[in-house]
Amino acid sequence: MSMPFYASAEQIMRDRSEYARKGIARGRSVVVMTYTDGVLFVAENASSALHKVSEIYDRIAFAAVGKYNEFENLRVAGIRLADLRGYSYDRRDVTARALANAYAQTLGTIFTEQQKPYEVELCVAEVGAETADDQLYRLSYDGTIVDEPEFLVMGGQAESLTGEMGREFRAGLALGAALAVAVAALASVGGTNGAARSLPASQLEVAVLDRNRGPRKFKRITGLALAALLPADHGEPPSEPAPADTPPHDEDDGSPPR
Repeated sequence: MSMPFYASAEQIMRDRSEYARKGIARGRSVVVMTYTDGVLFVAENASSALHKVSEIYDRIAFAAVGKYNEFENLRVAGIRLADLRGYSYDRRDVTARALANAYAQTLGTIFTEQQKPYEVELCVAEVGAETADDQLYRLSYDGTIVDEPEFLVMGGQAESLTGEMGREFRAGLALGAALAVAVAALASVGGTNGAARSLPASQLEVAVLDRNRGPRKFKRITGLALAALLPADHGEPPSEPAPADTPPHDEDDGSPPR
């Protein structure tokens, strides 16, 4: 009689964590940060049809890196949950904290009960009436949830980019200055021999939660509007290759923005 295969629970969890981290690290990065009028999302994304950043509800947006089909399922589930709660109670009852908690429970259950964890990292952000009320929640593949006060970086080279953002970030930046900081951080890794890269507008996905807009705060910034905000040295020359990315990771959300 053959002996059954055995691995300790600790080893299984360690293997799942390593598997998920490797998948997330293959993705191109996303920067989410506060600025004077709300929350800014900047993603390195060459696709104009597949998005890493999407609206969830009136004041709430979602950003993700990792495996597209997995975080797309989570995005859709978050929209349905927000719509149901807003319809059943009040639109003011839909909050980023409640959605982040729901995502954390889902990811934690998948990580512990399924053989393969989700290879995703998420951000749920909400813009408030004042800068102090803005909320950024980072969610990891195992359901860990962290409240980030000013900015966060997800995806490949996140540690290096976080260090770069920490050196350049300042509270109360205007939109143009905040975008310049985020783009400079994204371009600081992945170049030849460690040099910075050039990231033209065509390689970027940019959106904001603008507290000065009407009831729906989410807005994408594209085309000439984006090019006008970028620093003068970020024209449209061909950019250098991004850090290695293996499909289907980071082939993001192709549904129309809500």
